[in-house]
Amino acid sequence: MEGYSPTVVDHFENPRNSGVLENPDGQATRSNPAMRVHMMLRVEDGVVRDVRWQTRGCPASIASSSFASEMVRGWTLEAIEALQRDSVAKAIGGLPAAKMHCSALTADVLKAAVSDYRKKIEAHASAV
Repeated sequence: MEGYSPTVVDHFENPRNSGVLENPDGQATRSNPAMRVHMMLRVEDGVVRDVRWQTRGCPASIASSSFASEMVRGWTLEAIEALQRDSVAKAIGGLPAAKMHCSALTADVLKAAVSDYRKKIEAHASAV
């Protein structure tokens, strides 16, 4: 995997937190023609306590999902909402320019999962 940081290689070869999170508090899926990322969050007191993901795509997309699932654990919802599209790539040690869309999609889906969580909370509050 020439051109990838040791962290990218490690997360591709040894992905963390892959799988399904039963009854997630927030979840979202985003895709493009080359990849699909699904993220599931467990939230307690406005803090992400657990993250699971399912990704179909290239090594960079799998590594980005794995790394991000560890990176955002313990973050507030606001911190995830402030995530920039290049934040995951920077934190993982960089990606080739042709693979930046992988980390950008990962950031997008994390923010969408937070949005899903917020919508569920609002719906629950208005139903009470």
